[in-house]
Amino acid sequence: MPAAMILAAGRGERMRPLSDACPKPLLAAGGKPLIVWQIEALARAGYRELVINVSHHADQFVAQLGDGARLGVAIRYSREPWPLETAGGIATALPLLPAGVLLVVSGDIFTAFDYASLAAQREAMERNSAGARAHLVMVQNPPYHPRGDFHLTECGGLALAGGPRLTFGNIALYDRALFAGLPAGRTLRLLPLFERWIGAGIVSGERYAGPWANVGTPQDLADLDRRLARDGSAGLVLQPHRGTTTR
Repeated sequence: MPAAMILAAGRGERMRPLSDACPKPLLAAGGKPLIVWQIEALARAGYRELVINVSHHADQFVAQLGDGARLGVAIRYSREPWPLETAGGIATALPLLPAGVLLVVSGDIFTAFDYASLAAQREAMERNSAGARAHLVMVQNPPYHPRGDFHLTECGGLALAGGPRLTFGNIALYDRALFAGLPAGRTLRLLPLFERWIGAGIVSGERYAGPWANVGTPQDLADLDRRLARDGSAGLVLQPHRGTTTR
């Protein structure tokens, strides 16, 4: 059974004051917390063994989500003494994660991306036949990040130079072994690793053009809630305001 990790340890500084009392992934839009939208989507795609890293108001995740049974999944928690950034969070959670290829997503995005669509890529990476050890889902550059992050080449690789550039959508497959040599319990950013891996030619990517938003501010959350109330999740076109996505 494939495993997935949801990143949920951040403090959500730009979501203040809402995130002062509640972790950002537990803030609700469309009648349910942002992270529950993700959990339900992962469960539909067959990802039922989940690890969630938590730090800021960590006990609220356990109180609301429990062991995940009511959502049809099994949840284990990786507790961080302070938010360790993305790479540090993954490295610290490794003892809870199985060997092989992992799906890692952020708990504070909203998207209609079908995680089941990654099955063939994940299986190819498991067989070491994909030619990549990381696979990133890229999205159109939102207004707050017009320069994007990386160039998606015609052959499906990612490049540090060249254009046009796209934005990393905080959805990725990783060979677990990429993080095995990193120290646990230390703050580590993912961007330097991306630059190293892309330079080594071991990162592939794909473009996703459907609904996606990095819900970063109270206004973003209010806009998403209003649009979900009006349109539901199907076919929703989201235009978040500002933030950062490369972590």
